[in-house]
Amino acid sequence: MVRARSKEVAPALLNSDDRPKTKTVMKRTWTIIGVRDVAASFKWYQSLFGQPETAPAHDYWGQILDTDGTVLLCLHQWGSHDHPSLMSPDEATPGNGLLLFFRVDDFDMALRRGRALANRLEEEPHRNPNTETQEFSLRDPDGYYVTISALSEA
Repeated sequence: MVRARSKEVAPALLNSDDRPKTKTVMKRTWTIIGVRDVAASFKWYQSLFGQPETAPAHDYWGQILDTDGTVLLCLHQWGSHDHPSLMSPDEATPGNGLLLFFRVDDFDMALRRGRALANRLEEEPHRNPNTETQEFSLRDPDGYYVTISALSEA
């Protein structure tokens, strides 16, 4: 081991001048929700986000992706693959303990799309005192509570 700045560091983690190498580390969460109909939910979320309509990869699984490929949300058919928490919506209320919270850069357009997708909004547009941005909430086809928040202050 080589000492660098009072900490022991493995030689492979040092630059040629014995300074610690810096490494960019990226972590992502893939939120997966159970849905009755992956294709219908896939279309619903694409509509909400203003994305072109495409088909999910499988009838039991689909990923809603941002334009840069970042996974926004995964949709998993209830009962597929024996995942204990995705067995049946009858085991618990879908969304119990879960808030799907999305920050968007096109809030006004998202609000129009949300109004077109839902019979009613769960929360009308208002300023969130925590984020200091506008937001609204609605339910998806499976009953999940979805909040859309402006990425920046309007």
